[in-house]
Amino acid sequence: MPQLSPATPRLSVPVHDHITDAMKAPAFLRLSENVVLARFETMKVYAALGAVRELLERGRVVPGQTLVDSSSGIYALALAMACHRYGLRCHIVASTTVDATMRAQLEVLGATVDQMPPSQSLRLDQERRVRHVRQLLDARPDFHWMRQYHDGVHHTGYRELAALAAAALPGEDLTVVGTVGTGASTGGLTRALRADGRSEGRTVRLVGIQPFGSVTFGSEGFSDPDAIIAGIGSSIPFGNVRHELYDTVHWLDFRHAMAGSVALLRRHAVFAGLSTGAAHLVAAWEAARDPHRTHLVLGADTGHRYAERVFARHTEASDPSALKPERIDELSELRPPWAVMEWAGRPAPPNAVVPSDLLAPESEAGR
Repeated sequence: MPQLSPATPRLSVPVHDHITDAMKAPAFLRLSENVVLARFETMKVYAALGAVRELLERGRVVPGQTLVDSSSGIYALALAMACHRYGLRCHIVASTTVDATMRAQLEVLGATVDQMPPSQSLRLDQERRVRHVRQLLDARPDFHWMRQYHDGVHHTGYRELAALAAAALPGEDLTVVGTVGTGASTGGLTRALRADGRSEGRTVRLVGIQPFGSVTFGSEGFSDPDAIIAGIGSSIPFGNVRHELYDTVHWLDFRHAMAGSVALLRRHAVFAGLSTGAAHLVAAWEAARDPHRTHLVLGADTGHRYAERVFARHTEASDPSALKPERIDELSELRPPWAVMEWAGRPAPPNAVVPSDLLAPESEAGR
């Protein structure tokens, strides 16, 4: 067997104690001179792990207790793995969109699953899930409702990601580009980066991305039949979206997000989800107009869930270089297929304000 030469560098390779540590680690990939992709297998592991650790440390939950929440899939898996790691039980009220593969993973991990019946309306699906969770809590008051949409404890895990991003891109002025979804990833990351940046003199901008049909930033009056809205926008208000953090908002239809996803695979061999494709398209446009800032694209998950609806249709994808947004100054000017507005820290639109009964005291965690 050949011996290692003394000149051969010895690499320090971590051996993880649990799969969640390996899954949450991002790969940073430079897509262009001022665009860097943070690519994840599933970014929501940060939200779930951070929340569960914080709740355990504060005594809000105890080992052996059951954590329950509603999910369209990715958060459910992250929460089930966090419960697996910390000796907690997990109960998922699953969207009708959760497929057999995802459900099997959840059940093998020990989670129990209640899945909603088929629905043509995302709003109806989300409302059914929330109603079912409340029924469970009435019957089992010992359950802890994680409230991934509303409890600010889900922001806390992204402090670790902020430290990694700051180390990978030291001293650079940053523009974070990502789909809004529940608001935890873009909000938690940006708040942590801004807090750190104040000591280093670095500025951090936040560009959020929404689909048409989402209430979060006022596009609920539009319909995009092809859109896979879950995880990118919402038909109900989310308390974890801190509207005042966002500098710019883009609204994209499905075909524009698809163009970004296919281009990312074609040009950079990165197989990522629809939200990453949307962020890739937006970041390229933003970076061309602000070349002195580094644009950090959040690549939340892989492309496997979108194989048929996006990648199998790759011949239909538009050339991103031929696409551009319509600039607007007010929400009344909003129109598909792609619009951009300087949000400049505006408050939530009226329909995105969360009812006070959903903002329980623990929702102040992480704010």
